[in-house]
Amino acid sequence: MKIRGAHTILRAVTNPLKNKHLKALASVALLACGGKPQEVTPQPTAPLPTAGIAAQQVGVLPLTLVAAEDSLHWEAILGERRAALAKSDSIIGTLLKARAPEVTWVLPDELRRVARRAPGIAPAPDQMGTAILFHPTKQQPEMVADPLRSELRTLAALAGGGRYALIPAGLTYKRAIAPRGGPGSVAAQPAAPLPHAVATAELTMVLVDVRTGRVGFRTVARGEGDDPWTALTRAVKSLTPGLP
Repeated sequence: MKIRGAHTILRAVTNPLKNKHLKALASVALLACGGKPQEVTPQPTAPLPTAGIAAQQVGVLPLTLVAAEDSLHWEAILGERRAALAKSDSIIGTLLKARAPEVTWVLPDELRRVARRAPGIAPAPDQMGTAILFHPTKQQPEMVADPLRSELRTLAALAGGGRYALIPAGLTYKRAIAPRGGPGSVAAQPAAPLPHAVATAELTMVLVDVRTGRVGFRTVARGEGDDPWTALTRAVKSLTPGLP
């Protein structure tokens, strides 16, 4: 039996393991020829497959992992973990509802209320270990392992029976790097940080079919900014291109 919309969602899945091996082989070949390995260009952000989940209820799990490079000195901003996670959840949820209204998003606060109404049955959304999805597994297609798989299924059922869950698996901030110039140009020097401690937010987003445990979509959304929240806002906006 075919599931409507599933093909649209699963088509966006990348093969990170294959890409990783190809990049490694390319670097080895280059070194064998006496050259130097080039910096790997990050994969472009894939847009959310909203056409495949339109008019469906999709739970949005809370973010549980946020980290920043020490060189950014953002300890004062991100040091209070609960506050940083709550702010991130608010930005993600607000932009999803505003920029993809065709999907019925069930945001973290509502999932928490659902869990509180079913103590002993529903898992606490903030303690479900969703950060395990930050790195892709070696399974192809990628599958969510238990107990997270069963917890997602239970929570989705109690929240109204939606089939999919969107999981912000991790948010990291790295110092933005100035672009290099072409060969032989004056600018073709080691990359230097941009001024004002500009950082790149990298938000890993994973869409899971909670009935099968299969990962149907994975991407890393990126955005730059002078502060964590501007960078995160731009990263989330990159998931819905074509809008201002």
